[in-house]
Amino acid sequence: MEIREVFARNLKALRLAKGLSQEELAHLADIDRTYISSLERCVYNASIDVVQRLASVLGVEASDLLLRRSTGPTETDLEDDK
Repeated sequence: MEIREVFARNLKALRLAKGLSQEELAHLADIDRTYISSLERCVYNASIDVVQRLASVLGVEASDLLLRRSTGPTETDLEDDK
């Protein structure tokens, strides 16, 4: 799996785990909603600044968005980051 796919999978999993819509995440991170959609569909690459902004909103380290996992982040992973 390419890093773009890893990022897309983790971004979507974390967004859903936080109960955020693409629109809500976009607003909180000051990013266009269609860009969030494109990131989750592997259409675009995210800059390191965008990765940091998204991670900050999602309450995780930027590196968490790039970790390869057999599945998306678990609830335990999210609780450990609190």
